Amino acid sequence: MGTIEGNENNPATLKLVLAGKLAKTQYAVKIRGHNEEGQYLPYLALSSEDNIFVPNAAIWFILPPAEELSDKVREVLEMESTVLSPSLALLLGTNLKSEKVKSSVLSALQSLNSTLEGSQFLVQDAITVADVAVFSTLFPIFKAAKLLKEYLGSFPSISKYLNQLELLPEVKDSVAIVFHQKCNIGPVSYQVLFQSSKYLVPQIQSDPKTVNRLDSVEKESSKHEVETVSSEELEAAEKAWKKSPGSLPKLKTPNKVVLPKTGEKNVFITSALPYVNNVPHLGNIIGCVLSADVFARFSRLCNNNTLYICGTDEYGTATETKALEEGLSCQAICDKYFKIHQEIYQWFNISFDSFGRTSTPLQTELAQDLFLQLNHNGFMSTQAVDQLLCEKCNRYLADRFVEGGCPNVGCTYEDARGDQCDGCGKLVNAIELKNPRCKICGSTPKVKSSSQFFIDLPKLEPLLLHWVKNSSPGWSHNAEVIAKAWLKEGLKPRCITRDLHWGVPVPLDGFRNKVFYVWFDAPIGYMSISKAYTKEYEKWWRPAKDTEVKLYQFMAKDNVPFHAILFPAILLGANREYVTVSHIMATEYLNYEEGKFSKSRGIGVFGNDARDTKIPSDVWRFYLLYVRPEAQDASFSWNDLATKNNSELLNNLGNFINRALIFVKNNFNSTIPKLELTSEDYTLLALCTRELKGYIAALDKCKLRDGIRHILAISRHGNQYMQLNQPWVKIKQGEEGKLRGGTVVGVCANLSCLLATLLQPYLPETSEKLKAQLNCEYFVLNPENIEIINLLPTGHSIGEPQPLFTKIEPEVIEEYKKKFAGSQESRKTPPKEIVKPDLCNGDAETLEEAIAKQGLVVRKLKEGGFDKTVWAPEVAKLVALKARLAELTGVAPDKKSSSKKSNATTNNNVQKVANNMPAKSKKKPVNNSN
Repeated sequence: MGTIEGNENNPATLKLVLAGKLAKTQYAVKIRGHNEEGQYLPYLALSSEDNIFVPNAAIWFILPPAEELSDKVREVLEMESTVLSPSLALLLGTNLKSEKVKSSVLSALQSLNSTLEGSQFLVQDAITVADVAVFSTLFPIFKAAKLLKEYLGSFPSISKYLNQLELLPEVKDSVAIVFHQKCNIGPVSYQVLFQSSKYLVPQIQSDPKTVNRLDSVEKESSKHEVETVSSEELEAAEKAWKKSPGSLPKLKTPNKVVLPKTGEKNVFITSALPYVNNVPHLGNIIGCVLSADVFARFSRLCNNNTLYICGTDEYGTATETKALEEGLSCQAICDKYFKIHQEIYQWFNISFDSFGRTSTPLQTELAQDLFLQLNHNGFMSTQAVDQLLCEKCNRYLADRFVEGGCPNVGCTYEDARGDQCDGCGKLVNAIELKNPRCKICGSTPKVKSSSQFFIDLPKLEPLLLHWVKNSSPGWSHNAEVIAKAWLKEGLKPRCITRDLHWGVPVPLDGFRNKVFYVWFDAPIGYMSISKAYTKEYEKWWRPAKDTEVKLYQFMAKDNVPFHAILFPAILLGANREYVTVSHIMATEYLNYEEGKFSKSRGIGVFGNDARDTKIPSDVWRFYLLYVRPEAQDASFSWNDLATKNNSELLNNLGNFINRALIFVKNNFNSTIPKLELTSEDYTLLALCTRELKGYIAALDKCKLRDGIRHILAISRHGNQYMQLNQPWVKIKQGEEGKLRGGTVVGVCANLSCLLATLLQPYLPETSEKLKAQLNCEYFVLNPENIEIINLLPTGHSIGEPQPLFTKIEPEVIEEYKKKFAGSQESRKTPPKEIVKPDLCNGDAETLEEAIAKQGLVVRKLKEGGFDKTVWAPEVAKLVALKARLAELTGVAPDKKSSSKKSNATTNNNVQKVANNMPAKSKKKPVNNSN
């Protein structure tokens, strides 16, 4: 099969041998003594001319992970190869004593320890190459008592993990091959690792003085293996470099009002309208507005005619419920949370052309118009629907206004909502609740029929089938799967009206006391927000025949049915040649640490939480996009946020840019020196051109995670190039050396200029700072002609270099983990105690009132997600009060009746709020129809 060649006592050699053992593949193994003449980088020889010299690439070849795990495995390998392994090699394998490098190691270990808490392996329930790489790199620390205590003493999960892996037969065999008892396992292992692998310094945020101290450690780094390019690529890179910056087209200045233009690429972008009844959490932000923003910024850099709109979804039951909770009118709730959403998105630098809302007369006008058109075209029908009616409140109860016993078999939860049971997590039909009660007044509602409008989806199904077949090739995979699953099941008529107060009224006699259900009118919000933006909005929605508009819609997967089936059905059924979506870009879910984000329970990090930290918005943007759940669910992790910031932004990207610009400032008077490129320089440019092509291809397909990886690959190439060429050494070697050193940093400054543009969609604030430091402008990204030219020619003056990123310390992360644990409610100060101690000595009437109040306290604490240590004492007070009442009356307390009484008291309080709400809360939106 092949041969593994390496040297003894080398963690990198252990990687290859262990991977071969686990793969059950018969590779010949040749191990050289670590003191032999000539140092060998461990490699896999597949034939006389076909070798793999990069250890992690070799183990991936030997033991490839399952496709569904490849992204997560790759992330671990990137961290191990760019942070953990080189940092340990420099720290323990050389005389370098750097607190920064040690801090990088500890930060990486902390992230690994967090991943391994409760897990046997790093990625799944079986060993992968991620485990092979990490175990091999940490093995010498694990076997050296002093290093074990110093580095792993605070990380018990890692120690347990290493101990378990060491017991595996394959590990024992591999260790016996690579390490011998006579060898001093520990620092010497990292000396071998450093000498054989020629690790460089891109992992250290350093100034020229630091670099000079490392010269003695890297005398032979010029022998480092570089990636090869073809002669065609070299020729293309040289030809492109010699072009004048003036040959590039200029970025267009967008008009105040963006309208589609004939003969141009017109890109219309929407993101799912966030619901207005709560603060958006990080999962909401990456699922819609942030993803759409990156693509909109990229599209503008491509000189496309681009419009990006969004807004808050404000009608429906959730708004009414929130209004009751806060004692405000529905309009006041919408005004309050619209402002909160707007401020959060501004802080995240979301570049909307227009951010609107749905509770407007324009929304009423367009929703009613589309309904009447669909009704006229024969796609509407009416039928009776059983609903719960509260006679006391004189209103039909929407799902969230009714509670009762869960109807699902085996569940005894008594406070299930009309749409879902929090006890068992299953969906619920409101009319099937046991002992239902009105959430407003506490009385028992009755089942009563009410006539509602339905959209006749079966009639529209042939149109939808044809449309999905033609449109879905441009969608994300999950969007296509979800839409086709709906169609495969067969579409059914869908109810589009409800007996609610807050919504767009139905414009037909006999139905004017009803409103459209939120899923019907919410997508129409894209149209009404467009109309609020410009009176010529129909040029986007019904463009001229010689003008093409491409509609991109970004959302999480739970919104796909509304955008892939229901909204297109409305537009197709209207038969007005509306633009329909050509690209549905749906994400999977972003989870929070070990659990899930939840708006209803307030669990996770919310937009205002992120804003209130000391972490810049660009770092939040970077991390959310780095872990964007494109193919499968992903998780937000505080430790991982710090690791990615410290390794990728600070040590890779920031280090490369800052070192290059400081060198230009200190050695060439902040002016790009004379540049004479060699084949080595053009090789670098060719490699970076590959990454630039990958970046543009990825963003063009909305593969945003891939795009950010291409950016980091460019800076990684640049770091290696600078380290191999050592300009700080070259400029001391006469005129020829100074010319060479100047060329190297001039090329690196040019790559920094390239990165300024590529970063703009992802990190807009950082990009602007870098642009100022380089004294440059953004350039147009041309998918038809992808090349790197000399953007900063000789004589160009740069600005003042400054660090772009700062380290996130472990103690800061621990502080945030504690601060944002639990729910939003539990982070607040618990309600003040209502029951006074002396009440236990009152009369029966006073005690009954106290019991009701204390029951309300207990219920609020439990529903608010407070810890048991908070609510348990309040429960004890409630039990004591009931016992005292039983003593006075001689009647034993009935748990059920007490519970009902407590609920009734709670509901009466809610009723008082409802009755005292401003008149606006019960006022219907203006009916503009005739």
